[in-house]
Amino acid sequence: MNYLYLGKIVNTHGIKGEIRIISNFERKDLVFNPNFKIYIGDDKEEKVINTYRHHKNFEMITLKGINDINDVLKYKGLDVYIKRDDLKLDNFLINDLINYKIVNNKKYYGIIKEIRSNNHNYLLYVEDNSKYYYIPYVDDFIKNINHKTQEIEVERVEELDEN
Repeated sequence: MNYLYLGKIVNTHGIKGEIRIISNFERKDLVFNPNFKIYIGDDKEEKVINTYRHHKNFEMITLKGINDINDVLKYKGLDVYIKRDDLKLDNFLINDLINYKIVNNKKYYGIIKEIRSNNHNYLLYVEDNSKYYYIPYVDDFIKNINHKTQEIEVERVEELDEN
């Protein structure tokens, strides 16, 4: 099964079993909805979202069949996953770019190891041996994405050569 990391359960909220999740998932609109299945912890325990609301920096959910804080305390600190197939996407997710190569004019700059968010856009964290770079995931830098070869052609990399 192809699971995607959704976030982490950081706490409970109230006494009726509401769960507080911290998530940087890019398509929250497709996931945090009633009747959507999530998978909790390393064992991927299947649960179904009953209610959802956004509160401050958190995604707040209740789970079907759970109405008590004592029933959700065991999930505190666990990771939450979803199944990729449940998303029914027509295109790719930004996290699909992990392990893609960064190139410019056929020169290799490294591999994307992580995608980070700075609340305005995504940053591609690229490593090559002992060097690392952050490349903004914006049109000014990303020239082309080739999913077949898993390469991203970038522009404006003169700054990278100076490191």
